[in-house]
Amino acid sequence: MNDPKTLFDALFAPRRIALIGASADVTKTTSRPQRFLRKHGFAGEILPINPSRREILGEVAYASLDAVPGDIDHAYILLNGRGAVDALAACGKRGVKVASILAGGFADAGASGASMQDGLVRIVRDTGIRLVGPNSIGTVSTDPPVALTANAAFAVEHLRKGRWAVVSQSGSLIGALLSRADARGIGFSRLISVGNEVDLAVGEIADLLVDDPASDAILLFMETLRDGERLARAARRAHAAGKPMVAYKLGRSEIGQELAKSHTGAIAGSDATFDAFCHRHGIARVSMFESLVDVPALLVDRPKARGKRVAVAATTGGGAAMVVDNMAVAGLDIVGPPRELVDWLKPLGIAAGEGRLVDLTLAGAKPEIVAGTIDRLLADDGNDAVIFVVGSSAQFNPELAVEPLLKFARSVKPFAVSLTPSAEKSVALLTAAGVPVFRHPESCAEAMAVCLLRPTPQPVPELSKPSAAAREALEDGRRAGFDERRAAALFAALGVPMAKAIAVADARRIAAAVDEIGGPVALKILSADIAHKTEAGGVALGLPDGQHAAAAARDMERRVRAHNSQARLEGFLVQKMERGLAEVILGFRRDPLVGPTVTVGLGGVLAELYKDAATRLAPVDENEARQMIEEVKGFAILRGYRNLPRGDVSALARTVAAFSTLAHEVFAAVSDAEINPLLVKRDGEGVVAVDGLIVLRP
Repeated sequence: MNDPKTLFDALFAPRRIALIGASADVTKTTSRPQRFLRKHGFAGEILPINPSRREILGEVAYASLDAVPGDIDHAYILLNGRGAVDALAACGKRGVKVASILAGGFADAGASGASMQDGLVRIVRDTGIRLVGPNSIGTVSTDPPVALTANAAFAVEHLRKGRWAVVSQSGSLIGALLSRADARGIGFSRLISVGNEVDLAVGEIADLLVDDPASDAILLFMETLRDGERLARAARRAHAAGKPMVAYKLGRSEIGQELAKSHTGAIAGSDATFDAFCHRHGIARVSMFESLVDVPALLVDRPKARGKRVAVAATTGGGAAMVVDNMAVAGLDIVGPPRELVDWLKPLGIAAGEGRLVDLTLAGAKPEIVAGTIDRLLADDGNDAVIFVVGSSAQFNPELAVEPLLKFARSVKPFAVSLTPSAEKSVALLTAAGVPVFRHPESCAEAMAVCLLRPTPQPVPELSKPSAAAREALEDGRRAGFDERRAAALFAALGVPMAKAIAVADARRIAAAVDEIGGPVALKILSADIAHKTEAGGVALGLPDGQHAAAAARDMERRVRAHNSQARLEGFLVQKMERGLAEVILGFRRDPLVGPTVTVGLGGVLAELYKDAATRLAPVDENEARQMIEEVKGFAILRGYRNLPRGDVSALARTVAAFSTLAHEVFAAVSDAEINPLLVKRDGEGVVAVDGLIVLRP
């Protein structure tokens, strides 16, 4: 089924739903979908399928799908294992539009489960049925009401309507979001758990939601990325439609990546590459689970942010300091009050001009002072957004410092309120009025950072056809193996400046090579079998002449053979010694989740320890390469830090962009490539690469 409207309706507005394996025992999970559908107002037909029952919970039951007359829009399969596979086959044969499978135990459970999941793939391919799951806890819509789920959280008495949609790879987290949002008076339009994503995945469903008139924002809970191309398309379409897409993803740590893998049967991938994916396609990524509920309030139907300057006023110095601290870490600038506000507060005994925070603590939470302060801050051209932090009065006396804020719901610039105490009445008041309110200082700061710094979709640079020299260098490396000499030839053909070097077959020819290049030189072993030459003892630096270089070569060959007796040695590389202001690492990788990526960071032998780098989807142009360079803290030494000589950042940006053209499909055989180090010289003197590595796909 390829028609988006038909698919959307079968998912979120079905009229006839079959429940395969429905139970009359209300203590069982398999009874929940039927009970929740009726409890929350589903007006269509429910078709329980159970061969041992004629009636289930007041609905006529059928022995099999074949016994059901007419079309079926959606079938929820509540059986396990092989029973679920057989039921999906029956649905495909019967012409059911969409099926969902509750059970796990497929690819998430190892080899035996993966084999069963392969069976699901074949059924989808052969019959054309669309599948949600397996491991899907259900699909929910609030308008029209369709609570097709086994999630216990939907036992709530009332399902609150809203205008935010949720797509989650975790089923239980749907319930967690529902409860957290409901406690704040927030509802959702659609919620769907996609599980193992055999067929329908986050990207395709998000793309459907872009065209949903009932959804103003799309929230994603992700463990991995399986359909990056579709999600990228959905994110770009959502941005064009004015619908923010916000993502929370597991896998920031190594252990988090392991848990994500065991839970979904797929790798989580590098966290930096997912950040790069979000940056390229305009997805707002958040680090706090709470922010999935908090952030949209500052993004949906709000004024567009113009900068990153935030003014903060408060009735609690400590509470405001927590918000300010977190905003500063997130990259926002905290600015002080305008002169008009300082002069207005001075007769009231409030010294607002002594710092960047407007602290009303000593004045007490007086409504007229609170309202007057926010009025003047919002009117000030010296800031781009305003936050008001309320102390204890929010809990017991909302009329003092909370109710005066209600009139700012439609402010001309982003405005948010952070409550320091637990103050549910104040939360409800502000939410009902449409004022973004936050219960945690960290979440408030993150939401404001997302609001002001949210990425917009970046243009994808067009790749020109690689030169004949680059194609020849690639074929040479594929044929004979990529040692450093052949890697350097390919990099040079891409436009990367390479240090002058001569390859020699044995130590007897080294002296002549040194004479031609001029000492001092670096000497390196040549072998496609040795990726890290330094660790193998295959590098000698600063050799002054041919005699020293020849002696070093003989010692080097012995060390390398002791390190790896099986390595094929092809001679030596004699290279001109180069110097620079900084050592840079350039990396390219075909990431299994997001595709080609490029990384730039501090290089040298300690590159892995520094982990000071910026990553983007490849290719990048020079402008984006400059943005990457700005993000690397250690590159301050290239920007004239403390009057140090400036480095040639322009040449570095050109080189990053040239290196990233490995993303071209012509180089599809290259899985990884690295230059470490790339030496950056003084401004105007360029850059030069002195070592390189290329790894081909198996």
